[in-house]
Amino acid sequence: MNKIAKISTFAVAGLAIAGLTSTAQAVDLNVVSWGGAYTASQMNAYHKPYSEKTGVKINSIDYSGGLAEMRAQTEAGNVTWDLIDVVLSDAITGCDEGMFRPIDIDKEMAAAPDGTPASKDFLEGTLLSECFIPQIIYSTAFAYRSDAWGGKKPTKMADVFDLKNFPGKRALQKKPINNLEWALIADGVPLNEVYDVLDTDEGKDRAFAKLATIKKDVIWWTEGAVPPQLLADGEAVFGTGYNGRWFSAIAEEKQPFAMLWDGQVLDIDGWAVPADGKHVDEVMKYLRFATDTQRLADQAKYISYGPARKSSGPMVSKHATLGIDMAPHMPTAYADQGFLTGFSWWADNGDEMNERFAAWLLQ
Repeated sequence: MNKIAKISTFAVAGLAIAGLTSTAQAVDLNVVSWGGAYTASQMNAYHKPYSEKTGVKINSIDYSGGLAEMRAQTEAGNVTWDLIDVVLSDAITGCDEGMFRPIDIDKEMAAAPDGTPASKDFLEGTLLSECFIPQIIYSTAFAYRSDAWGGKKPTKMADVFDLKNFPGKRALQKKPINNLEWALIADGVPLNEVYDVLDTDEGKDRAFAKLATIKKDVIWWTEGAVPPQLLADGEAVFGTGYNGRWFSAIAEEKQPFAMLWDGQVLDIDGWAVPADGKHVDEVMKYLRFATDTQRLADQAKYISYGPARKSSGPMVSKHATLGIDMAPHMPTAYADQGFLTGFSWWADNGDEMNERFAAWLLQ
């Protein structure tokens, strides 16, 4: 069961809502998310403005992901969470199990400012579950030491696998997912054909063979904080990691890193509503507000994750404290250089690939 900790409560007293003269009658909403800078971005972009507007209190709760706690609450008949920030795969599973409420996106979510229905405004490929409302697009991508190789700059995935022109250690996550896709891209497979190729025995062999060409120069990591540290310490010249962590290292810590957006693996994070929650009507009002065009654009002032709405992109402005233009730091700005994680492919092949990868590491 996931360990959770309440980290903040926003209460705004003395506001009149819906004809009321006091917020005493307003509900509290328990909103669950991942903590850290990400939850802070939600607090600033969604929670505080909504509380100020309505008087509804948002109790922000941290969790470490997964469905264990939600499943336990549902089975016990005591659902205390009102809204959960989930990865897409968990939204799909929770929806299939009946834990999450289906959402009529065009009826219940706000249209774009120009009237475009929500179903047409969210980025293509993000509405993959009727129980999921996309919020942000993040990516796993390469960064590199910008002071390496005498100023020579890598520009494509093949450069990561080019030990002659770009020597040095590579920090890669100790999993087959993403690494196999990157190996095929480096070997010349177009982005839109990666999973078709990987779906064949020849394609799998090809990916492992290409990965083997840099194996001796790989430092394998398991914790997300490790690759930026390896680059900072000079132990690696390339590293894979979450784009938000790379942004923090580059923009906030002023590390001599640069992004290689080619081949970035895009992923989706968003909201799911517990089907047996106690405040579903109020949650849907909040969710309509929190996922409108302005709010998703506002979140990008605090973190380098791309808004999931097309109409939000042009509204992305400067970082709230750093004052830098955030648009160039959004993974969605380089979407044509990346691809969406093959959720279905990995669901079907993940166990087999994990076993093969573990055996390959020992070879």
